Amino acid sequence: MKKKNPHIELLERGQRVAITATVAILLLAVAKFIIGYLFDSRILIADAFHSGVDVLAIFASWFGLWLASRKESARFPYGLYKAETFVTLVIGALITWAGIENLIEGYKKFFVLAPDRAFPVLPVLVSGASVFVSYFVAKMERKTGAFINSGALQANASEAFLDIGTSLVVLAGILLAHARIPYIEGSIVIFIALLIIRLGIKNIWTPVLILMDASLDPKLQSEIEEKISSVDGVKEVRNVKIRQSGPFKMVECDIATAPSVSVYRAHEVTDRIENLIAADHSQIESVFVHVEPARYDTVSAIVPVKDINGLDSKVYGHFARAPYFIILQIGNEGAAEIEDFYYNAFLGDKDRIHLGVKVIKAVIRHDLDLVFTAKIGEISFHMLKDNFIDIYRVEAGERVRDVVERYRKGEVEPIAAPHPAEESEIERKGKGPLQHDGPF
Repeated sequence: MKKKNPHIELLERGQRVAITATVAILLLAVAKFIIGYLFDSRILIADAFHSGVDVLAIFASWFGLWLASRKESARFPYGLYKAETFVTLVIGALITWAGIENLIEGYKKFFVLAPDRAFPVLPVLVSGASVFVSYFVAKMERKTGAFINSGALQANASEAFLDIGTSLVVLAGILLAHARIPYIEGSIVIFIALLIIRLGIKNIWTPVLILMDASLDPKLQSEIEEKISSVDGVKEVRNVKIRQSGPFKMVECDIATAPSVSVYRAHEVTDRIENLIAADHSQIESVFVHVEPARYDTVSAIVPVKDINGLDSKVYGHFARAPYFIILQIGNEGAAEIEDFYYNAFLGDKDRIHLGVKVIKAVIRHDLDLVFTAKIGEISFHMLKDNFIDIYRVEAGERVRDVVERYRKGEVEPIAAPHPAEESEIERKGKGPLQHDGPF
């Protein structure tokens, strides 16, 4: 059996909650309207309109989630996730219109004193029931809306919680109107109308922002930037954009990695980024990563040298067997600054096995960008490449300052393959161990 898309499952769960809430609030709105009409309670009729508006908003959520759960097609290759947003926008306009109509009616009732009638038992009961129905609907919508990241459901939940207070105000208004308190009926109707207008404007404004691809979640954007920066091979995170599409988000980002990285390795980096982001954020539908070569203001470079003489130090003939290493910071204008010298502590006879591994593990913590060397063994070469460090060939005995100058002019070439292991072993046995002092 084919496994269902988890995003579709979330949408279907939201649909079930939305349709349940629609039915519950619709029944409540009908009851309010009928009883309000029978008892000539303009306050209850206005509240019925308010509940009817809620029904439209919740139905819009269901309809939008239903459309969003439809499969992608040739005409809609990105799916119909934004259907929820568009429907919410349309419903927002209808809600605003209904609010204005109630505002006009409330103004007319403001100067009219309610007639003297028997105690309104049914209006009081239905207003009390509205408090409990609003509470349970609000809890259901908020829990599911947060779980599936549906903005429409979460907005409806907030309104349902607000309806609890509105129902209490309506209940008080009915009692005060029965007591024939002047202006109370018109005031309550105007109050409800303003709540309806507020809800309508909110349901217009947020979808407009989403449809215009506004940045609505800077906190998530910062979190994603931090996660991408932690991925090995990412030298720089240049741009992260989040686009809301219905209940889901689409992420686009530009990253920079070492210029010499192959297409295959760059693809590995993007896969790690996509998996890292998707694993922590179920509301993210897709992640698109654009890779560019890094453009450095300053690069960190290491050079194996045979002596300690500042920039006049001379390049040693082999990377891992060099007695010393010099760490440089090279600016984009070619100026070089020595960060430090290090002794190679791994040249003793007992340490000469896997010498390249030990040296690379020691130097890799310096966040290197470049290595300049005359020769480099297979282990060192592949470990450096695995850590996205570029390797350039220079001449043994060449001064470090000359290396920097040639790099600035673009005259140094990258090393495409390591020094053959057989030759390295012959050279190591022929020359014997190098004598040195101090730790690496």
